[in-house]
Amino acid sequence: MSGHEKEVVKSHGLETLGIARKAPTHWNPPAPALYEHAVRRGEGLIAHLGPFVVDTGRHTGRSPGDKFTVKEPGSRDRIWWGEHNHPISEESFDRVWDRLRAYLADKELFVQDCYGGADPRFRLPVRVVTQYAWHSLFIRDLLIREHDEDVLREFLPEFTIVDAPEFQADPATDGTRSGTFILINLARKLVLIGGTRYAGEIKKSVFSILNYLLPLRGVLGMHCSANYGADRDDAALFFGLSGTGKTTLSTSPDRTLIGDDEHGWSEDGVFNFEGGCYAKAIRIREETEPEIYDTTRRFGTLLENVVIDPDTRRLDLDSAELTENTRAAYPITHIPHADPAGVAGHPRHIFFLTYDAFGVLPPIARLTADQAMFHFLAGYTSKVAGTETGVNEPQVVFSPCFGGPFLPLHPRVYAKLLGEKIHRHEVRCWLVNTGNTGGPYGVGRRIAMPITRSLVHAALAGELNEIATEPDEAFRLGRLTSCPGLAPDVLDPRASWPDPEAYDRKAAELAARFAENHDRFQA
Repeated sequence: MSGHEKEVVKSHGLETLGIARKAPTHWNPPAPALYEHAVRRGEGLIAHLGPFVVDTGRHTGRSPGDKFTVKEPGSRDRIWWGEHNHPISEESFDRVWDRLRAYLADKELFVQDCYGGADPRFRLPVRVVTQYAWHSLFIRDLLIREHDEDVLREFLPEFTIVDAPEFQADPATDGTRSGTFILINLARKLVLIGGTRYAGEIKKSVFSILNYLLPLRGVLGMHCSANYGADRDDAALFFGLSGTGKTTLSTSPDRTLIGDDEHGWSEDGVFNFEGGCYAKAIRIREETEPEIYDTTRRFGTLLENVVIDPDTRRLDLDSAELTENTRAAYPITHIPHADPAGVAGHPRHIFFLTYDAFGVLPPIARLTADQAMFHFLAGYTSKVAGTETGVNEPQVVFSPCFGGPFLPLHPRVYAKLLGEKIHRHEVRCWLVNTGNTGGPYGVGRRIAMPITRSLVHAALAGELNEIATEPDEAFRLGRLTSCPGLAPDVLDPRASWPDPEAYDRKAAELAARFAENHDRFQA
């Protein structure tokens, strides 16, 4: 324990988990103490101006193939088993847990007691036990903190996450795919993570749990960012997978940020699941993303896999030497135009963001409610290089609800809730392509962020509501024929290609993929 760290005696300690202690346990240490522990343990470097920089090793993104849910009587009939929810037996879970508890007995541990969910009626008390000090800093940045020492002393978690990066599973006896594992036991209210230093697994485990619990109470869990304009009744949602621009587009100096990645939508409005942000940092520019850029120069920010000069401690945000998926984790209070309360009214606008590697979708399109449901269930995008282990260049995918890996329940559950809310609150819906134009990936160019921002701004201001559209039946959208301040050919992807016939072939190819996915999903 550092000299300035205050020890809080816990009423509900690790003995409730059966973890014997032969080494120190640090309870809810603040960021400065975690810096000291992490430096003492050689876990990373303090960069110029104060962020803490770490290397996550061979896992520079999530490992979805190593995530398992325990198949137990209380939840097995609700879980959407298949591609994203792999079953594991209770016996296998117990074998891993028994060995992991013995392993942790003589390891220094760091504990953070915090919440998932800004709305007190739906928040989830979560205890995160980590082997690394920097993992404790990460989750302290990302989840919602409890500052009252009396509450912390009596804190009783509803779920506990135990994270031990240096512990490996044995696939031959444990039923895992490899030594890496993310095991969710909804009956025991326990998550075990091992074999990976990538901290994003911790936060996405909380998201998955909330996505199981909240729909059973009529609350929609959403993989989206959110902000509001003049007041909390002028909210907007931005759905999309990692790398599509959720954080960038929701972080705007003329609007107030609610959160950048995970939200709930109740009968009263939307609320953030988190208390921090987890932004991509690769090639970030002060000129185009000043608020996010500034967080990379702040104490308390955690930078994953950003290249740093060990002598000068200067950062190279342009370098992808370790991965394209460099990340900045920081408390939401690092963003000047953010609302720490994390709540707002019902959204007026919903934007579905896609990185279209084919380069055939328009920069923005207006959607009817039925078209919005089609695109929500399709969840078309391209996985951006580095967001998952083994993804080295964009791959076209369909991820239901723009978050398939984080949906414990069938996508129809979430789609039904979203559809009801869109109709009830008369929400305007848009499809925004933040990917390619002028050709496919490797040939065309990525749509410039200033153009995307101007289109989103025009939509939020109501400037696109009455503009005529040309229907596109293949992709189920309405392509805008004009937009204030932009040339018409910017809105027409076919006009941006040097060879219109090549566009037609590529558009037909993607349209066939949409149809195939729709048929498979319907079946």
